[in-house]
Formats: sequence, C-alpha cells, structure tokens
Amino acid sequence: MSEELEARVTRLEDLLAIHQLFIDYGEHLDSGDFEAYSQLFAEDGEVLLGAMGRAKGRAEIQALMSATLGDKVGSTYHIVSSPRVALDGARATSTVMWSVAVVADDGLARLSMVGHHIDELVKVDGRWYFQRRKGTVNLPSLLPRP
Repeated sequence: MSEELEARVTRLEDLLAIHQLFIDYGEHLDSGDFEAYSQLFAEDGEVLLGAMGRAKGRAEIQALMSATLGDKVGSTYHIVSSPRVALDGARATSTVMWSVAVVADDGLARLSMVGHHIDELVKVDGRWYFQRRKGTVNLPSLLPRP
C-alpha cells in the first residue's frame, strides 16, 4: 500500500473511531454504566459540564456522573449529531451537538435540552479518548427534573 493510501485509510479509521466514541458516550450515560463512561476519558482526562460539575481523572469522572445522573438512569436518551473533527496526528479537536429526549409525565418523548461539546481528544496505544470535554447547554430544559 502506498504511503498516501495508508495515510488516508488511517485518517478514515481515526474518524470512525472518534465518531464511535461520541456514540458510546451517550449510550453509557443512558444505561447508567458510569464506569464504562469514565473509561472513554484518558487517565488524566477532564470533563467540564457547567452547573452539573467538573471532574478530572477516571475515578472522579465516574463519581460525578453517579452522583448527578444515577437517579435518572432509564429516563434520558442522548442523541449525538453534527460532529466536526480536526485530526492532528495522535491529537484531535472536535465539536458535536447533543440533544436529550426524556419520557414526559404523559409517557411520550419530549426534547428536554440541546447543547454542544467542545473536545480535545488523544490517541493512546491505538485508541481514542477524551482528554477534555466541555459541555454547554444551548437550550435549557423546560421540563421539571424527574
């Protein structure tokens, strides 16, 4: 395989792996698997989620999510969209939109809130991780918290 073709294939593999990282993020949150969620971050990774909190390192990240979302497991569904990724070797930056659907009192789905993440990503031993993930709420929830 030529160097150019190999570089193109590596780029595509990296983009697909990063997109899967975004999907895994939402799935782990929604299922309440906060241990798996924390493993999406580099060992010294950091999450900055505004009023929800901030944490650095996998243990702190897992504890933050358990404390803030543990009672909401099964009631939220994250929808990840519009990923934009800029690769730079074993580092990358990204922005991604997210929406959260909830089951309302009438049993129907309602859009709860919309926001975006700004990410710094790192590739370690062939795997992509969040180094820093900053979340911003663009449209706050109109529904009461369950």
